[in-house]
Formats: sequence, C-alpha cells, structure tokens
Amino acid sequence: MSHQPIPITFALIARIPAEGVADFRAYEDAVLPLLPEFNGRLERRLRNADGTMEIHIVSFASEADFQNYRNDPRRTAQVWLLEKSSAKLELAPMANV
Repeated sequence: MSHQPIPITFALIARIPAEGVADFRAYEDAVLPLLPEFNGRLERRLRNADGTMEIHIVSFASEADFQNYRNDPRRTAQVWLLEKSSAKLELAPMANV
C-alpha cells in the first residue's frame, strides 16, 4: 500500500518596517520563483498600500516538498535579506473549510 502525499497550505503574515520594504521585496523576488521546483504554489499574495504588510497563501504537494524548499541552499543564501528587512513573520498551517 503506497502512501499518498498530503497537500499542505500555509498563511504567511509579514509585518515589515517601512525601512525594510525594499529588502523584503528583494528577498521575495529571489525565493518565490523557486516554489514550483518544490511543488509549491503562491495561491494568493496581498499587500497593503505602503508595503509594510503582506499576506501570502502558499501550498505545497507535501510536507517533504515544503521542507525541501525551506532547506534549499538558494533560498537560505537569501535569508540575510529577510533578516535585514526586520520583517516579523507568522506562518500558520491552514485547511480548506
């Protein structure tokens, strides 16, 4: 009996200080294009008018795909931009209702 991967969905809330918006966007520009390689998809991306808050709905085909994305060296090489942005992130696993 084979095990089917269980898709997962996350809501990411990012609160970014005004002085960190450019670095946060540079980080996203570098890492979001990697999602498809890991069976990930940016389902929805919302941003407030001044760019200091973003909400992303992101899904992956499995937990393993998500972990592989998180551990990819191309993504981790860009974490300094995220840190420099001083963004506060909240990542919550979600379910369709």
